[in-house]
Amino acid sequence: MTETFDILAACAFGLEAVVVRELADLGYDAKAIATGRVHFRGDALGVARANLWLRSADRVLIRVAAWPAKDFDALFDGTRSLPWERWIGVRDAFPVNGRSVKSQLSSVPAVQRTVKKAIVERLMSAHGTNVLDETGAEVSVEIALLNDEATLTIDTSGVGLHKRGYRNMVGEAALKETLAAGLVLLSAWRPFRPLIDPFCGTGTIAIEAAMIGHGIAPGLGRPFAAERWRSFPVEAWRAARDEGRSRDRRELAYTIHASDIDEDALRLARLHAAAAGVDRSIHFSKRAFEDLSSKAEYGCIITNPPYGVRMGDADEIERLYRSMPMVLRKLPTWSFHILTARTDMERMFGQPATRRRKLYNAQVECTYFTFLGPKPPKAGEGRGVSGAARGESAESGAELSEGSAAEPGDAAPATAQKRAPVGPAFGGLRERDTREAEEFAARLTKNLHHLRRYPSRGIHCYRVYERDCPDVPLIVDRYGDDYHAVEYEREHSRTGAQQADWVDLMRSTIAKVAGVDAARVFMKEKHRQKGLTQHERTGAGQSAIRTVEEGGLRFEINLSDYIDTGLFLDHRLTRGMVREWSAGKRLLNLFCYTGSFSVYAAAGGAASTTSVDLSNTYLDWAARNFELNGMRAVPLGDRSGTNQLNRADCMEFLREHRRGPHYDLAVVDPPTFSNSKSTEEDWEVAEGHAALLELLTPLMAPGGTIVFSTNYRRFKLDEDVVARLGMKAVEISKRTVPPEYRNTRIHRCWRMTVGG
Repeated sequence: MTETFDILAACAFGLEAVVVRELADLGYDAKAIATGRVHFRGDALGVARANLWLRSADRVLIRVAAWPAKDFDALFDGTRSLPWERWIGVRDAFPVNGRSVKSQLSSVPAVQRTVKKAIVERLMSAHGTNVLDETGAEVSVEIALLNDEATLTIDTSGVGLHKRGYRNMVGEAALKETLAAGLVLLSAWRPFRPLIDPFCGTGTIAIEAAMIGHGIAPGLGRPFAAERWRSFPVEAWRAARDEGRSRDRRELAYTIHASDIDEDALRLARLHAAAAGVDRSIHFSKRAFEDLSSKAEYGCIITNPPYGVRMGDADEIERLYRSMPMVLRKLPTWSFHILTARTDMERMFGQPATRRRKLYNAQVECTYFTFLGPKPPKAGEGRGVSGAARGESAESGAELSEGSAAEPGDAAPATAQKRAPVGPAFGGLRERDTREAEEFAARLTKNLHHLRRYPSRGIHCYRVYERDCPDVPLIVDRYGDDYHAVEYEREHSRTGAQQADWVDLMRSTIAKVAGVDAARVFMKEKHRQKGLTQHERTGAGQSAIRTVEEGGLRFEINLSDYIDTGLFLDHRLTRGMVREWSAGKRLLNLFCYTGSFSVYAAAGGAASTTSVDLSNTYLDWAARNFELNGMRAVPLGDRSGTNQLNRADCMEFLREHRRGPHYDLAVVDPPTFSNSKSTEEDWEVAEGHAALLELLTPLMAPGGTIVFSTNYRRFKLDEDVVARLGMKAVEISKRTVPPEYRNTRIHRCWRMTVGG
């Protein structure tokens, strides 16, 4: 085994540097010489060891020769001059494969025939025979032409090196073993760190990681083409296999965790892990990604989530990717490595990756995104991440380069080249965020102290904070023992995950100051987006339903599923006025929402109430509010009850009832904008209120009252229409906005008298 060869390790694009490092670990000086080709010098033992130990290479080739070949004569003569008898016996099979890139000899079939013919002539002459039956061992030959340079190689591997022997059944969209191993070797994971693959499929990443961690030679359980060659010393293979068997198996510090929602894939994963001999080192479980969690620190996620190219619904996939940072922020000390074909992943994540590398999963172009977290502390150092939680950074390039190397297809943001992150990869709090929370806590404490007598006065639902601190744009309302907070959309420099951590900080701050459990604080975000009404569903149907008291009446509220809870607190005083004015009156409540004005009017002795809304959900809610107060609501036209509910578009209702019945009191609190699927036209209060008043006025009894309110900041009442309709309109906003509201223009309200 003293003869040495030019050996090429073939690999997928993007994994060249990984193969170079693998060969360096085996003691060979290797160099990437072309896309997918790594060269090193070695003897027969080197060939055998490379086949047994290389994890990310596809094949191990011996380069027989390379020379310029611009025409078929040069190709034929060069091939025939080579000592093929050194490698190919008289009975050996020698199929010829070929490829040609940027060369004059562009016909691959013609190139293959030329090489085959040249080898045949050489072998017949060398072996002194006229017959080559090719019934023996196979010595596969490849002719590669690149820029008119011919390279001839023989394949020592046979079946690709990804065929480890442990995976006989392949699941849908499964990774090749060589790519999976490459992902692990490119990551920051080491056997002393925890590892999770939350989209494990049939378990290839977890199995390859376990084999790496234990030091198991990936090719130990399979044969190779060159083992059957008479020209290749059997001692080389025996020595390489003895080395593989004799190496002590290392232990992993943590069990590898792999999960998926596909039970069939998990069944295959368990079978594969057992066949690979690593089943005791991997825990497979059926678990949704959103349930991902771990108490361990400084671990790694290495995963290949679905990306909708071959499987998965596009909308569902996008929702999954947008949710990832919110889930991964729960692992603040971890690093994350994600292979995907989604080039827009960073946009969906709302932050750039620390490093990105182009790779191919089969024929699909992918990117391997790395989001590095803090480095594990050295022995004796603290294991907390308080500095990371504040977003501190330090000069430390070691973690950035750990498990990675520069090569074509690899790129990283310019800032990442200079600084390695020490804070969480996703989320984390900055020093500024902590300062904002302290300022918010001080102001909320002051406000709650100022309003401390409200409950004893019978006021149990009221505003306690209204963007008092400019950097904390929250609206916080108290509903009995619960708190409902809405953050108004604004520009900020936090990532999506950091924003979620900030929201959690504000929730805990409210809970601490108010002296309640954090589960009683409900946080939401309000977007300035035309097309969404104020009642748009935002929650996932948690349905945190409560019953609260206001003005001696009881109302159902929903603190979890909508921006608005079902009870507009800014109209607390307005509802009291309506109750005072309702005795013996017939009330019409347009855009009634959950019917709180109607309930107040009924409690005030109204002769009848008619509540109109287009939503069955809110009419059902209104019915429950009546029931909570010992009253009954019935559908419009049902004479068995005086409190009637009608599902209708308010404008259509007014058109259909323009001749009566007459009403003495009307409450109109329309949305600023509405685009219900049940109506042909969108509603905008600025444009629509005049037409509404024109339709409503004829339905009002002489001297009747219309209470008109809007939250639209730029609203301007059409006074000409009011005058033409013979109404007197008096703005009463100062009397209707509760005193605890900082924004005294939270709504505008008019009392209009018909025929006055």
